[in-house]
Amino acid sequence: MDTAPARKALDRRLAPLRPADAWSVPSRGWARAIRDALGMTTAQLGRRLGMTQSNVVRLEQAEARQAITLQSLDRLARALDCTLVYALVPNRPLEQTVRDRAAVIAARHQRAAGHSMRLEDQGIDRAEEDAQTEALVRNLLAGTPSRLWDEPDA
Repeated sequence: MDTAPARKALDRRLAPLRPADAWSVPSRGWARAIRDALGMTTAQLGRRLGMTQSNVVRLEQAEARQAITLQSLDRLARALDCTLVYALVPNRPLEQTVRDRAAVIAARHQRAAGHSMRLEDQGIDRAEEDAQTEALVRNLLAGTPSRLWDEPDA
């Protein structure tokens, strides 16, 4: 299955969200920051949510601790006339992640093969080894993408 088109589409869609640290959560959470900016009390927000002021405080504290459910966060967002935006933003383009992973695996395989060849006094020069590694990367990228994640990381 060729996943490259989906990766490229996601990379284009997520690019405006990078760097993700530009979207870091305020220390007391988004709900509290927006409620404060609106000049709304917890009692007022509680009325909009149909809950007590103390439950609003607990929700805001849960968000600040990253212990809130998406469902509760969405409810808070709607009560504040906001839209909850949920995304996993890769730290680098997905295409680069996949290519780097293929390069790690290719280099690992090349080191193993090179070691055996050197033991048999059949070593190759660095340029040839690099060319073989790049060919292996291309082969890995052309194959089934899930194979890239079968091997342990280190």
